[in-house]
Amino acid sequence: MSSSSNRPAVRRVVSLVPSLTEAVATTAPGLLVGATDWCEHPAGLDVVRVGGTKNPDVARIVALAPDLVLANEEENRAPDLGALRAAGLDVLVTEIRTLEQAFTELERVLVRGCGLARPAWLDEAREAWHAVRPAGPPTPAVVPIWRRPWMVLGRDTFAGDVLARLGVGHVYAGHAERYPRLPLDELNACGAELVVLPDEPYRFGADDGPECFPGLPSALVSGRHLTWYGPSLAAAPRVLGAALRAAVR
Repeated sequence: MSSSSNRPAVRRVVSLVPSLTEAVATTAPGLLVGATDWCEHPAGLDVVRVGGTKNPDVARIVALAPDLVLANEEENRAPDLGALRAAGLDVLVTEIRTLEQAFTELERVLVRGCGLARPAWLDEAREAWHAVRPAGPPTPAVVPIWRRPWMVLGRDTFAGDVLARLGVGHVYAGHAERYPRLPLDELNACGAELVVLPDEPYRFGADDGPECFPGLPSALVSGRHLTWYGPSLAAAPRVLGAALRAAVR
């Protein structure tokens, strides 16, 4: 991101990250002029749609003449961000792999990037997570995020850090890859005592996922609360905690 203490006022923002879309739209309605097709929150968001996170329509974004484009190093591709910069746009790229990074980067996006006042929901989210204390040793778990092929959480992920704070230690946290592809028989033999199945990016459900892990309790959890960094963080400890507790009773 190009930066300057003399940055002009930001009046038009395009977001290429659903989490950041919700964060900006919740904090300053009207600032956002463009977002991806996957940006579903807040409900009723009325902005120009600019394609997907992996295949944004660069020409459409440029035509919107945004003062700032919000992106993420994991969700968006470097060639697309390079094309936006080459067109003269200011692109702020976040890196979020821990809960603490999420709070730091959200403040950078909203306060320093967009010039907004620090939102109350961000403080509420910090307070909600500050009160979280795991009860006892971590429960070893496997956390699929996709099937056909099976992919699971590996090292250095935001969702893994969130689960760790809630008392769930995912088995592949030390894997060389961040999202390893592993055969199902290996996942069933990894020593997990729980399978955590979010409803995004793959939409796992009661009839799609648990049957592949016979003998393991399944926690069906909200993917938005597990993987999004935005206003949903304030409710995430309560929502995820309830789903995890229900699974291991």
